[in-house]
Amino acid sequence: MAARDSEKLKLLGPRMPVRKVEPLHGFKALVSFDNGTQREIDLDPYLHGQVFEPIRNDQDVFRAMTVGGGTIAWPNGADVDPDVLYYGLRPAWMEEIEAAQM
Repeated sequence: MAARDSEKLKLLGPRMPVRKVEPLHGFKALVSFDNGTQREIDLDPYLHGQVFEPIRNDQDVFRAMTVGGGTIAWPNGADVDPDVLYYGLRPAWMEEIEAAQM
């Protein structure tokens, strides 16, 4: 996680690991966090980059999601930062593009 993100998390609150995940329709998932909060989250904006291509291209691969290390993970090693999901932060690739444009 970038230093800028860790500063944001200090302002937002504690780390919030994923406890359970259930794939829904499209690229949406029902995500349960350690504090009992449950949210339907559209993962589409987070599935960007080469490691996510197999996940984007095959719903069976998308649906193979599990919880690993407190986050949503897939068998190919892809994962999504649980704090980004819990706090509704922008995906890293969006922040990289914005930083490059400055």
